[in-house]
Amino acid sequence: MKIVVVIVTHNPKKWLHKCLSSLKNSTIDLSTIVVDNKSTDGSPAIIKNDFPEVKLIEEKENKGFGNGNNIGIKKAFNEGADYVFLLNQDAWIEQDTIANLIIAHQKEPQYGIVSPMHLNGKGDALDYKFSLYIHPSSCKNMYSDIYLNKIKNTIYEVDFINAAAWLISRNCIEKVGGFNPSFFHYGEDDNYIQRIKFHSFKLGILPTCNIFHDRETILHKNIYFEDEMVSYKRLSVLKFSNPYNNCSFQNEYKKNYMALAKAIVFLKIGDMKKNILKIKILNQLDKENILKNNNESKKIASSFLN
Repeated sequence: MKIVVVIVTHNPKKWLHKCLSSLKNSTIDLSTIVVDNKSTDGSPAIIKNDFPEVKLIEEKENKGFGNGNNIGIKKAFNEGADYVFLLNQDAWIEQDTIANLIIAHQKEPQYGIVSPMHLNGKGDALDYKFSLYIHPSSCKNMYSDIYLNKIKNTIYEVDFINAAAWLISRNCIEKVGGFNPSFFHYGEDDNYIQRIKFHSFKLGILPTCNIFHDRETILHKNIYFEDEMVSYKRLSVLKFSNPYNNCSFQNEYKKNYMALAKAIVFLKIGDMKKNILKIKILNQLDKENILKNNNESKKIASSFLN
């Protein structure tokens, strides 16, 4: 069995040794691919010197989280990976985290993605945003089972879990493909989850293993250019990218052209002034015919795998 870890980095020096060292200590053999989005903190050199076993792909520009992961996932897939484990640059695993995820998934292969519990960087509490994802209306019985000390060593289905630590099966990648390139950062995981559910896969959490996610000490907008306006406007794009949405894409496209264009442009603030970005993304949405029918995710998968 081949398990490949994919990490997208952009100036990850603060967490680099914790992240990559934790993978070296895993109880299961792992292959690691790092896709670096034009870091300027010297981290690529550190990877080459301290972690020569890591396959480093250095991009000449910051391609964003989704596109960066697509590069790594595609390489892993073409190398015959049975599982791809996406891990954030500011996160690290316990020794048995990935092994336990794989054992659980093989018992319940209907899950396209399985994630561990997400602790904060100190390991003394749940990551706050993660704790919001597992409330009873989104993750049945988990809170109750934890409180009553009867947590099961099985996967709990959940509505959403951020992509800081996703174990994705090869079967899921074959049917769903990679991340939608219309999302630079934030929103790409929402969209991917919409698509796995469209293909009848489940999303789950295994509560008996952990990662540590040290995101409480920095502002992510400094790395990926997001602010509150971007967060608000990306919701408009998510509406149009959901394959369950019954709206007519062509009608909505014509009626809300400017609103949609503005929402998409804000996904990448660094290119706000470049009209070519707006045209490129709108043409991409139209070409892929996102949201119109079942063909949207099939086309993305086909394009990704070919």
